[in-house]
Amino acid sequence: MTLYCGQGGSDRELSSDELRDLFLGALERVGKRSKVLAIPPDHTRAASRAGELTRHAWKYYGQGLCAILPALGTHRAMSSEQLLSMFGEIPSALFHAHRWREDVETIGVVPRDFMREQSEGRFEYDWPAQVNRLVSRGQFDLILSIGQVVPHEVIGMANYNKNILVGPTVSTVATILAPCTAWSASWGARIIQSVAC
Repeated sequence: MTLYCGQGGSDRELSSDELRDLFLGALERVGKRSKVLAIPPDHTRAASRAGELTRHAWKYYGQGLCAILPALGTHRAMSSEQLLSMFGEIPSALFHAHRWREDVETIGVVPRDFMREQSEGRFEYDWPAQVNRLVSRGQFDLILSIGQVVPHEVIGMANYNKNILVGPTVSTVATILAPCTAWSASWGARIIQSVAC
């Protein structure tokens, strides 16, 4: 993974101009692309400023930003009012609602043994790695996972890969509910504790 921008801290707040300039500088380093998919979090993470970043990506790529897939997980699709509030003037035709029961396909499986080892015996089942078909079949030359990487009460950390492998990918309630019990009670607490220290 390449880091294109490393700014911020607990004592630093980025102004809108700084955020825009840093983000556009990172996109410049990535280079021009002609078919881009943006995956920001949904309105439940509006404070992440992902709406602002998505607007900058839309202005930067223009018609090259072909689709926006809010990472809904099992949340309801965003209403037109919520989209407008979070993403502003971006055309509504760019937004695709993730239908987590119908829109996914399995791209691989995390083996039972690995799950057991990594979860210290808490999980012992094969876990299907699933993504929205727009991600796997859209033939995009860039997929932007937009948002802050922060502790999450269910899955450990929000945004980053969660936007791809959990946000728009959960195909069964069991995939979400199983981690809710053991993960958040144990690993999630450890991660949040580590971040807080």
